[in-house]
Amino acid sequence: MARPRGDLSPVCEHNSPRTIEGSPPVSVLLHEDFTFIVQGITGREAVNLTRECLDFGSAIVGGVTPGRKGREVHGVPVFDTVEQVVEHHGSAPDGAVVTVPPAFTKDAVLEAIENGIGLIVVVTERIPRADVAQMVELANERGARIIGPNCLGVIVPGVAKMGGIGGPARDAAKAYAPGPVGVMSRSGGMTTEISSTLTAAGLGVSTAVSIGGDAIIGSTYAELMPLFDADEQTEAIVIYTEPGGRMEAELVDWRERAGSELPIVAFMAGRFMDDEEMQGMSFGHAGTIVEGKEDSATEKIARLEAAGIPVVERIDEIPAAVKQKLGAAA
Repeated sequence: MARPRGDLSPVCEHNSPRTIEGSPPVSVLLHEDFTFIVQGITGREAVNLTRECLDFGSAIVGGVTPGRKGREVHGVPVFDTVEQVVEHHGSAPDGAVVTVPPAFTKDAVLEAIENGIGLIVVVTERIPRADVAQMVELANERGARIIGPNCLGVIVPGVAKMGGIGGPARDAAKAYAPGPVGVMSRSGGMTTEISSTLTAAGLGVSTAVSIGGDAIIGSTYAELMPLFDADEQTEAIVIYTEPGGRMEAELVDWRERAGSELPIVAFMAGRFMDDEEMQGMSFGHAGTIVEGKEDSATEKIARLEAAGIPVVERIDEIPAAVKQKLGAAA
């Protein structure tokens, strides 16, 4: 039985799921014809990331490193600017992976947005908050979407991946089997850990997104949920969350407003952060700072469970919780 859906509009129409007559529905964010570039492609991390994505089947149509035009990285042509890539191909690529140093990340992201790129995965960490705020503001104004910063990217099993998510292609294929469960996580490593657990349990993954662990990020749970809810391949969602921030409250509010019935299961780490002596301290990621009672794990768990979102205590409990939710929705 098909699950009921609310009357939803994706946050960014450019990256909304689309269905082509006579072909299977397109997954959240990425699809088989999705093209992207790697900014900072000649850096050591970017060289490895490019190889991993190509081996997984992703279509990287160019790389950008100022002063390196004419070179190649694993067969991918390198250009000085994003504008040169667009001129070379006659149109803007669908996405960009940004792997440049923190001081230059804002300029790279703004350059991608100004040249019509709609999905930007920012791998770089330790970017000044003011820079991130400007990046997100321009993306919102131009109808683009940022994933990250400080993230591992996006993967659609059997289709494509953007970023280092899942590691080498062979490892990524083992951890991420196609299936009906979407995954969103503030931790890059936990994105793969959860997905691997779902794969081992015979469930699999529709799309997994490492959203980033910084205090300011481009796409929150609530901002990505309309895409998952509209995606015919996604029948349930798993989120990995931590104390600190307001993303869980925003997710609950969005779910109520949208009338979404897409089942969600949550895993909460860092419950020890509720101890009084831990208040104001950072745990795990830059965005995990408990400033008050509302930020605590206890309050977040209570809010999620009151909204019908079960919160498991261990990763190995996730598959059973998802199966129970899917059974109840059938």
